[in-house]
Amino acid sequence: MNTIMRKSVLGIAGIAFAGGIFAGPATATAAAAVDGKPVAVAVQADKTDTGKLIPHGVQGKQSRIDLTDEQVGNVKAIIAATKKADMDERAAVVSIATALQESKLENLGHLGERNDHDSQGLFQQRPSSGWGTVEQITDPEYSTLAFLKGLKQVDGWKDMPLTKAAQTVQVSAYPDHYAQWEQQAADLVAEHWNS
Repeated sequence: MNTIMRKSVLGIAGIAFAGGIFAGPATATAAAAVDGKPVAVAVQADKTDTGKLIPHGVQGKQSRIDLTDEQVGNVKAIIAATKKADMDERAAVVSIATALQESKLENLGHLGERNDHDSQGLFQQRPSSGWGTVEQITDPEYSTLAFLKGLKQVDGWKDMPLTKAAQTVQVSAYPDHYAQWEQQAADLVAEHWNS
């Protein structure tokens, strides 16, 4: 195959690939032959739209931690509860970023003197503030649904930066700290939403 023909075939395959990525969640396959060998490019249909997960862009420096199997299980529990509440991927991003800040996605019990009052669970919710009993707020599904119930009551939460939406529900002493987890939360939702 001559050089001009090879560049044309590769260019067409590249355009098909780029078109598949930028056109959105559709399965696109481009096939061509280069030196008699097939070239195929596929774009997976079930990937979550990153623009939907981080519509306002991330704010500030981002943090990231490696997760244990238990923490990934809590991510999946948050996503399942978000779906149960009939809320979208953005709500899951806000929830996971909040839990990353509050507990590093660990279902924490009472920590004694290291504890913030009587805060417990993934979201560090307080029984004394009406979030539920200790048993309830240390149940990942219950605590997520309680957080999401609060989020639904925030008028315009979808149009807010993540940190403002999370802070309106959580009323934290460190309201800007939620923002640092937005990228990892979005990555986790993209990875686990359809799994």
